[in-house]
Amino acid sequence: MSEQAVIEVRQLEEMSPESKVVILDCRYNLADPDAGARSYAEGHIPEARYASLHRDLSAPLQRYGGRHPLPDPQQFQQFARAAGIDADTQVIVYDDNRFAFAARAWWLFRYFGHCKIAVLNGGFGAWQQAGLPVETGAPPAPPRSGNIVCTPREEMLVRYEQIHRQLDNPPWQLVDARDAARFAGVEEPIDPIAGHIPSAVNKPWAEISREDGTVKSRDELIAHWGDLPSDELLLNYCGSGVTACVNLFSLHLIGRDDALLYPGSWSDWCAHIVYPETATG
Repeated sequence: MSEQAVIEVRQLEEMSPESKVVILDCRYNLADPDAGARSYAEGHIPEARYASLHRDLSAPLQRYGGRHPLPDPQQFQQFARAAGIDADTQVIVYDDNRFAFAARAWWLFRYFGHCKIAVLNGGFGAWQQAGLPVETGAPPAPPRSGNIVCTPREEMLVRYEQIHRQLDNPPWQLVDARDAARFAGVEEPIDPIAGHIPSAVNKPWAEISREDGTVKSRDELIAHWGDLPSDELLLNYCGSGVTACVNLFSLHLIGRDDALLYPGSWSDWCAHIVYPETATG
């Protein structure tokens, strides 16, 4: 399989059993962190392994870094190798929430230098809708550990200190992926402060997909991002650095691979306001 960012359910179904592929089920529920694992146990794509947002795709919570800090290279490498992932393994990720969590895994693999990573279009719902088989329980452990080496690409990130220091004259356009009500500060169900980072524009993450969970066409995505100049550097954030990856995924699909992530996002920004005694910038 050549490198591609999106794979259709029929393409996955027709892949040869000899193909060097690892499938990761990334279903998750922010309100119930164990719900994704329960859903996985009840039924998943055959041979898929479960990837938990809080356990595998994030580091432990700290004062700064947001609600879902990025895993460090050793943590993510250990997880990926345990799943049997080698340097040349094709990884396929899916969820059941319009790429909200699968895109985080997609972005993390690229951040750690592994670009043979694709997202299942439509997720688990599309697989079920196609009448394809599911299995319960976990697959057997891989016959051996994988050999993937995870080396972070720090140039894909911008941290709080850089943003705060350059807030009056930023070299990028901040893009907030949260829904419009949270961006406007009308409501804030999770973080201690409502609103958004000064100068940010709002591009809600769910708008890059259709109601059935499939990604919009390239032309639709180009139109979606068309009000922002194509040569403008886009710095994406959300509540905790998770759904911002959906916007990064959509930007990749239209060739804007220079887009960046503020991994701590609004929850990290709030932490520096609530606990300013050690804030820098």
